[in-house]
Order: sequence, then C-alpha cells, then structure tokens
Amino acid sequence: MRELHFKDYFWNGELTSTGGYDCIIQHLNDGKRTCKEIEDFMKARASIEEKYAKELLGLSKKVCGHNEMNTLKRSLDMFKLQTEHVSLSHLQLAQTMRDEAKKLEDFRERQKEARKKVEQQMDSLHKQRAMQFKKTMESKKTYEQKCRDKEEAEQNMNRNASTSNVKQQEKLLAKTQQAKQNAEEADRLYMHNVSVLGKTREDWQKEHVKACEVFEKQEVERINTLRNMVWTHLNQLSQQCVTSDELHEEVRKSLEQCDIQEDIEHFVNLRRTGDKPPAPVLYENFYSGQRVPVGPSFSRTVPPITGRGPLPNPNNTEGDVIYSTVDPGYSALQY
Repeated sequence: MRELHFKDYFWNGELTSTGGYDCIIQHLNDGKRTCKEIEDFMKARASIEEKYAKELLGLSKKVCGHNEMNTLKRSLDMFKLQTEHVSLSHLQLAQTMRDEAKKLEDFRERQKEARKKVEQQMDSLHKQRAMQFKKTMESKKTYEQKCRDKEEAEQNMNRNASTSNVKQQEKLLAKTQQAKQNAEEADRLYMHNVSVLGKTREDWQKEHVKACEVFEKQEVERINTLRNMVWTHLNQLSQQCVTSDELHEEVRKSLEQCDIQEDIEHFVNLRRTGDKPPAPVLYENFYSGQRVPVGPSFSRTVPPITGRGPLPNPNNTEGDVIYSTVDPGYSALQY
C-alpha cells in the first residue's frame, strides 16, 4: 500500500490559495498545543507525587508503637522505616517526571525554532507569489485594453480613409501607430510578468515540497516523542509500584518474624511482679480474737445455739459485782 505524504496531498487549484499549507500549519499548531498539555500534565503529576511524598515522609516520623517491645516493636520500626523509603522513592519519581517534562519542553522549543525559519521563508514566497500574480493580472488587463485600443484605432482609420483629408489621415495613422506601439509594449510587459510569475511559481512549489517534508518529519518526531514519553511515564509508575512492593515485602518479612508467644514471654520476664497471689483476708472476731477466713474459703456453717446460764441470785448479799458471761460459741451475726 502506498504511503501518504504531506507533499502529495496539500495542493490547491488556485495559484494564490494557501489552503493546503494553512491546513498543515494548523495541524502543527494543534500538535504543539498537545505537547504543552502533556508537559503541563507531567508537571502537575510531579507536584502530586511530591506532595504525597512529603506527607508520607511526615507520617513516617510520627510516633507509632513507641511503647511496644521485642519482635512487634522491630516490625513496627521496619514498617516506619520502609514507609520513609517509599516516600523518598515517590520524591525521586516526582523529580524524574519533572526531568521528562523539561525534555518535552526543550523538544517543543526546538521544533518551534525550526518551524519558524521555514514558515518565514514560506510566508515570504507566498507574498511574492501573490504580488507577482496581482502584477501579472494587472498587466494582462492593461495588455487587453491596449489591444482593444489598437483595434479601435485601426478600425477608425479604415472607416475614415476615403472621407478624411490628408492631414486627418496622417493624424489617424499616427494614433493607430501609437496604439499599436502601446499594445506591443503592454504585450512585452505582460509576457515578462507571466515569465516572472512562472519562475516565482516554480520556486514556491520547490519550497512548498521542502516545507511539507520538514513539517512531516517534525510530525513524525513529535508523535514518536509523545508516544515514547507516555510509555516511559507508565514504566516509571510501574517501577514505582515494584519498588513500593519490594519495600513492603521487607515489612512483611519482619512481620513473619513477629512471634506472639515470644513477645508475651518477653513482657512477663521484663515486667513480672510476683508469682504468688495475696493471702486471703481472715475474719477476726471482735470478742474472742478468733480469726475466721473470709472470702471464698469462709465457712457458712451455722454455729451451735446454746442457752444462757441461770439468772443471778437476787438474794446474793456478798456485794460482789455480777458480770454476764458470753458463751464462747456465741456470735453476734444472725443467721
């Protein structure tokens, strides 16, 4: 299948038309705008990565598991460390994106300068072609008018050849000769202008072909550059995912070494306070000083009920003070 090229399909039927050329220029301007949009996109993405990296770096500095110990503490420390490394990798990615955006900016500027030279030359040729075409058309119009004047003078002389005197005939002859001379001069000028226009047209066509080739080459480079840049950008993002996963894998390895029983035993050995529980609190009878255990070991056996002793003898005259006695098994608690 035949390949299509700019130089073969952007001509116009009218000599002074620049429609095909303008169409190419418009397409190149659209391409330049796309380059600027991709460049801005890369810069914005770099700013997002940088912001994320800085916030992640700040997060990695926060206290996390400060009071933990042993294997879990080591895992949490590794978790914070690798979070910091992930943030640094994102910071590096942001800088890489900025570098790629700068390359695209430089590429866009180089194409702009190269295009500027070609466009200036083509604009100059377009003006020359238009001016020469206008000049040629004006000389053609003058030439045609002079030819009509010549024919009119000849016809007028022929009509008055038999009716006019010698002086009038000489005057008509001189006018006819002058009209003929003017027509011949206009013819020469017209032919000259057509020749110059032909040369201008040939020069323009050659330069138009060269310009189309330059513009097509730039378009090939632009498409290839943008395609490769986006491809590279995606590779960088994929590599960032791989890097992050490798760093996360280090945390997972550390977590695999986290031994729950070991951490329990480490805490017990480090902070233990004793291996015996406190003794039970005993019940102490206020009257007898007898101690009775309370709590789970307290016996709820009902103490034996005994009667009181006999009443004192009211006829006792010995004057001794009589004291009430309490049976040793008596309790003030009522069951």
